[in-house]
Order: sequence, then C-alpha cells, then structure tokens
Amino acid sequence: MYNTDLPTRADLPSSGKLLRSTAVAALVAAGLLVTVVLPAEYGIDPTGAGRALGLAQMGEIKVSLATEANAAETPPATAAPATAEAPAVTSRSESASQDMLPAQQHTMMVTLKPGEAAEIKLAMRKDASVRYEWSTAGGAVNYDTHGDQGNVIKYHGYSKGRNETGDAGMLQAAFDGKHGWYWRNRSGAEVTITLKTRGDYEKIERML
Repeated sequence: MYNTDLPTRADLPSSGKLLRSTAVAALVAAGLLVTVVLPAEYGIDPTGAGRALGLAQMGEIKVSLATEANAAETPPATAAPATAEAPAVTSRSESASQDMLPAQQHTMMVTLKPGEAAEIKLAMRKDASVRYEWSTAGGAVNYDTHGDQGNVIKYHGYSKGRNETGDAGMLQAAFDGKHGWYWRNRSGAEVTITLKTRGDYEKIERML
C-alpha cells in the first residue's frame, strides 16, 4: 500500500553538519546585512563595499527623502502669514548682513550617464544668499534644491522638479550648513549640467 522508502539514519545529516550549515548561513546573512541591506536602505556603509556598488548613495537618497516627508507632516509651531509660505528660492534683490563673506563666483559642469546622479553643495551661513543658474545639454533631469546641516539630520527643501532642463533664482540659506542641488538623469542619454553661482558662500564642492 505504501511504496515510499523511509530514509535510514545513515541518510540523515549529522548534528555537526547541521551546525556547520547553520553557521555558514548566519555568516552569509550577516555579510549581506553589512554590505547590501544597511547601505541600500539606511546609507550606513561600515565596509565601504556599499559605496563601491552604488548602494550607499541609494540609501542616502532614501534617508533624505524620508526626512523630507517627515518634516512635511510635522505642523508648524505657530501659524505664519500667507506671504511667509513663499519658497526661499526667489527673484528678489539680494540683502547683505553685516557678517557676510565677500561674494564668490564659480561655474561647474557635471556629466551624468543614464541613471546617474550628482550633488553640488555650497557651505553657507544662515541668511546668506546666492544667485544661481543651471541648465542641461543632452536631455532633462530630476532635481531637488535643498539644504542639510552637517551630521545633524536636518533637511530643508527649497524647490524640486522632474524632467527639467534648467532653473535659476536666488537661494537664501535657512541655517548654517550646506545648501545646493541634487540631480538625477532618468533619460536614456548622457546629460551635461552647467551650474553658475555668485554670492555669499564659503566654498563649493561636489558631494556625489
């Protein structure tokens, strides 16, 4: 009635083999956690492998977007008048504070392959202002103009867009920190971005 042969004790794996298999699986899982999961999900890359594979940048973007979403959901402490809700990127004239640094001027170019991203930031003091203009050649990009404050998780968005070929205006720093632009090329062609800046900032550098 039953034709299935039951395994003998000799056919079953020994306790030693089971322990070795469990240890190997645990080591593989730990390795994947450190080299893949942490960089891709949280931007944490203790080994440096995640950045080499392009996963750390993905995690940093996810953390930045999550921080932005949480900030948008938090109601302001006090109600502000309607005119105060205008974004900091405006076309109004520059205003200089007493401790402003001498104006600087730079032109930077970055070339992005399909799917690549780049970020350029200015080190600025609170209320310092910079007039900027950027444009693309070869296609459109998605962008996010924002600021962050060192090791403190503090994100401030100025403006963002999708499939844009340029933007211009004035950026006024909401706090002491780094403020600038993040671009990603979602097109199928290579895109070159030219950024021109002029104003009160300490330095300009490419972050990504």
